[in-house]
Amino acid sequence: MTNDQGVFRSRINLRWADIDANFHLRHSVFYDLCAQQRMDALTTLGIGMAQMKEHHFGPVLFREECTFRREIKLDDEVYLELRLRYVSADHARFSFEHEFLKADGTHCARMVVEGAWMDTRLRKLCAPPEHLLVALDHLPRSAEFKTL
Repeated sequence: MTNDQGVFRSRINLRWADIDANFHLRHSVFYDLCAQQRMDALTTLGIGMAQMKEHHFGPVLFREECTFRREIKLDDEVYLELRLRYVSADHARFSFEHEFLKADGTHCARMVVEGAWMDTRLRKLCAPPEHLLVALDHLPRSAEFKTL
């Protein structure tokens, strides 16, 4: 995963199991790849599963939506880009966007997720611990980024 020009960019390694009967990427794989990329990005910023467990918080999603534009086939060279769309002033709520792009720049799909952080002991929404807010502020921003 690289962080250049204000984006986390990952090359996707597709597997035979990711392909459906129409010989293109299964719709559910798009969601799985995006979830993994968000966790990879957070871990890179120092907010991995160990920190979430230690501080009793984790992400919960309210909405996940993918818009499909072009097919992705097994032998395609594909990249996934991640940006933060919005965050609340206390960082408790967030939205991410993911863009699936072929090596030639062809836009294949866009995933948008909206969610919040949850206290895993109280099972209620919360803001992340103060010392992790700085890490969240280092996430790349989308063109339409805003603070709520």
